[in-house]
Amino acid sequence: MINRVLIRIKVVQLLYSYLLLEKQFLLESQPSSPTKEKRFAYSLYLDFLVLLVRLADRIEKRGGEKPLQDNRFISNVVCDDKIRSLIARYRMEAYPMEGIEDALAQAVKDSGIYKLYCKKENRTPADEVTVWRDIFKQIIATDETVGALASRRDNYTLRGYERARELMETTFTNFFSSQGHIADALKQLNHSMEKARELYFRLLMLPVELTDMRNREIDENRHKYITTHEDLNPNMRFVENGFVAALRANPEIQKYASENKLSWLPDDSRLLSALLRSIKESDIYYDYMNFPATDFHTDCEFWRNVYKYIIFSDPDFLETLEDKSVFWNDDLDIIGTFMLKTIRRFETGEGQEPVLPKFKDDEDARFGAELFSATVRNRETYRGYIDSFVKSESWDSERLAFMDVVIMLTAIAEILNFPKIPVNVSINEYIEIAKSYSTPKSGAFINGILGSVVAMLQEKGVFIKECD
Repeated sequence: MINRVLIRIKVVQLLYSYLLLEKQFLLESQPSSPTKEKRFAYSLYLDFLVLLVRLADRIEKRGGEKPLQDNRFISNVVCDDKIRSLIARYRMEAYPMEGIEDALAQAVKDSGIYKLYCKKENRTPADEVTVWRDIFKQIIATDETVGALASRRDNYTLRGYERARELMETTFTNFFSSQGHIADALKQLNHSMEKARELYFRLLMLPVELTDMRNREIDENRHKYITTHEDLNPNMRFVENGFVAALRANPEIQKYASENKLSWLPDDSRLLSALLRSIKESDIYYDYMNFPATDFHTDCEFWRNVYKYIIFSDPDFLETLEDKSVFWNDDLDIIGTFMLKTIRRFETGEGQEPVLPKFKDDEDARFGAELFSATVRNRETYRGYIDSFVKSESWDSERLAFMDVVIMLTAIAEILNFPKIPVNVSINEYIEIAKSYSTPKSGAFINGILGSVVAMLQEKGVFIKECD
């Protein structure tokens, strides 16, 4: 029921707000008004970080795999300009801790910290910072040779050494905190998926509750003090609709409504009264009630037309959806399509269960979280791809519409991390998202930039997917 089209939209929407408000992971800044001790501590702190990067490069398993280098914490450290500058500098001159790297690397490889980390198949951001925090605290910071080398540096003090260790602990904490923000975002993504599922079931329940309301009207009319012939002999076709009876008896709908205490009534009785009145005043209702005879197909077709031409275009209904959930107005186009598909499944008896599952399969269930995480994790690299072609076209990358940037980042993440999805499918999907959520010219612009990025990545052998 929640397909990849809707998932992509939700990921782009969430990334837009996340990247605007995210708590960025940053290394500690050089202290203001630095004393000699503070300068020593900060210099040692940066060299400790370089040491982690160098150890990550040295420690490898059989086959050349480097588990500690393929690590989000290290990747973020390496992206910092100060660390990149130091790494480049130490290619030209001696690294202050160069003589102890082999011994430390071996100590790490022999440790339970490293072995336990390597055994984990699905490492979380918490795992990826915890392993380095433990390596630093239990192996590096306690190593006598490390302490001896530090003591020979200019302006050494014991307090300065402790200050450098404190800066390292703050860095580990900041990374953990920034990744926790990702966890919160993924919870929000999952919540929006659950709300889409709720909207689907609310749409399924709507005919039943409208029918019950009409049934109460008929019963009240029968018990009026002064009745008409129509009051006593009403046309029961609407309330005896076979499709509504099938919805009412469906165990999947019953179970979901019960577990989630879901109902349009009594909170939305005014809305349902207005919808019922609109239905009764429509040509769709008149024609249906006056057919010589009806069958299950006719019953289904009636409700299909009610949804398409009355409910989905009713301004009060749309306003109510917006009040109930910030997600639903954007979701309605796709979930409404699935509602109409479900009517067809009831009508044709397609499959064992006409109610659509939440996701088509496990891959779709994982798709949103994996796409979001891949985009966030590699956004700097992907932004570099985008900027290189924006600049080549004489565009100012700083003046790009932020939504365009988010859409392209997400598209590149999908192209590079989901090999089963054809490149053209990915590009076309994000062009469509751009048409709805960005500027009128965004579709063509995004198509051009993504095409250039894909060609460059294929030429470099970064991936081998072919465009159809």
